[in-house]
Amino acid sequence: MNIRSHVEEINSLLKIPVGNLTYLLMQGTVLIIFMYTMEVHSQSSRSAIGLLKKSKATVSKKIAAGKEKSGSFLQSLGNGGFFTFKLIKEVLKFRIPWAEFSRQCFLVGNKSLYLVMATGFIMGMVLTIQSRPIMVEFGAESWLPGMVGISLIREMGPVITALIFAGKVGSGIGAELGSMKVTEQIDAMEVSAADPFNFLVVSRVLACTLMVPLLVVFADVIGIAGSYLGANIKGDVNLILFVSRALEPVHFSDLFPALAKSFLFGAAIGTISCYKGYYAEAGTESVGRAANSAVVVSSLMIFIIDALAVQLTDLILSR
Repeated sequence: MNIRSHVEEINSLLKIPVGNLTYLLMQGTVLIIFMYTMEVHSQSSRSAIGLLKKSKATVSKKIAAGKEKSGSFLQSLGNGGFFTFKLIKEVLKFRIPWAEFSRQCFLVGNKSLYLVMATGFIMGMVLTIQSRPIMVEFGAESWLPGMVGISLIREMGPVITALIFAGKVGSGIGAELGSMKVTEQIDAMEVSAADPFNFLVVSRVLACTLMVPLLVVFADVIGIAGSYLGANIKGDVNLILFVSRALEPVHFSDLFPALAKSFLFGAAIGTISCYKGYYAEAGTESVGRAANSAVVVSSLMIFIIDALAVQLTDLILSR
């Protein structure tokens, strides 16, 4: 049977003229093609709209992330201020855990003593070896011990010692308190009616504040000894004469600002390290972040305090 016979059969059933039936079939075919075309365009439009919505959502997420990042920075800055205020209030109450304070002084001092002494010795020796040819060229070799003594006592000793202390002790405090926070040991101390802030934070901050100036004194003494060794590599200088020449230009106006900013260095390192560890987030990887950020922020704060101390000292002494 051909198409014509099919059309006649349908026509006999529907009682529709052949011309009209052909017309209806043609209209139906056109309608199907039109509907298919509209569906294709509709899908393309939906995909374009979906892509636009996806791009808009991505941009919104990036904007929200930027706002969250700036908000978290301001929030951490405010939390750090409240943490420091609470620390000062606890210290003024004079409720210091002396046993824990003594233990922390031994730990933080003993951990850094040999490293600080080695660094001070190398620093003094290298500074002397590097400066000696220039001093000899200008005929000022006799000023070499005094220059090294002033450089070590006023600037290099406190700053280098504080940086080493921040890397050695600051990271340890941040990691220790961070692990205690993650494992909920701090929460357990709070539940058991103990004061974790006073026991963990105050003792460590005071220990750092006291130990950094002592380590600076050790570094200065060992640095002068290293300078004496460096001066005797190509010369022959008496030890008593060298030490007297090294300490001759040092006055109280040089010693006091160095020790004062050493106390500030220790307080800043202890406070920042305890804050980063005490408020560590949940998760084991936050312990590493707490230790890392403790060292970075402490080192930055050391340079800021040093710059402010130098400017303040210059203003006071210039009057």
